Amino acid sequence: MAPKKVVKSAAAAKKKPEKVVNPLFEKRPKQFGIGGALPPKRDLHRFVKWPKVVQIQRKRRILNQRLKVPPPLNQFTKTLDKSLATSLFKMLLKYRPEDKAAKKERLLKRAQAEAEGKPVEAKKPIVVKYGLNHVTYLIEQNKAQLVVIAHDVDPIELVVWLPALCRKMEIPYCIVKGKSRLGTIVHKKTASVLCLTTVKNEDKLEFSKILEAIKANFNDKYDEYRKKWGGGIMGSKSQARTKAKERLLAKEAAQRMS
Repeated sequence: MAPKKVVKSAAAAKKKPEKVVNPLFEKRPKQFGIGGALPPKRDLHRFVKWPKVVQIQRKRRILNQRLKVPPPLNQFTKTLDKSLATSLFKMLLKYRPEDKAAKKERLLKRAQAEAEGKPVEAKKPIVVKYGLNHVTYLIEQNKAQLVVIAHDVDPIELVVWLPALCRKMEIPYCIVKGKSRLGTIVHKKTASVLCLTTVKNEDKLEFSKILEAIKANFNDKYDEYRKKWGGGIMGSKSQARTKAKERLLAKEAAQRMS
């Protein structure tokens, strides 16, 4: 019986070109064992034991997303947009109240003037008013022209009623990001609410434009925000499970129809 002829494939017939190795560059793979090379840097963000304060902040943020948030609390997530907030803070910085050093200097000059028998200026300066009780009094007396509320006051019950009061008294109000940002204006760590009672003549045109924009964003949309619930946003895994269930139900319904 004749031996079978082995037919070599065309691919096997072609010889692979030999890789040219440069003798100057020796291949030395890294050994990551004990006493070997250092391992490459990894993102250890998930393995960090964060401080308790940070953990609570993050858990609270997630809870606010998951749970249904009633409209009075949900309105504090609707803050002033960046461009308008920048122009508002520029305006507020013009009317910063005096700090301790400036007050001491003013009182010293006043005492010297009184001692020398010179007339003392008793004109009240136009400054930003702060403090929850003081601002509430100014709103009730209808003296406030603009009320600025921080979105992250804790507990939120301190200011949750302020938008309703401002709307009742027909005073423009806005909610801005950061109680610490408001605090820097009045030389404090934080401030929950600020208020302007009047402005100088040269700033009146700019101030009226800011008021119009704030009224359109907050006072006129009060009824809309009053009915809008927040939260109810589930995590990515939960959303994927819900979508899978919906797809299965839709498939079953289609099969029944056919």
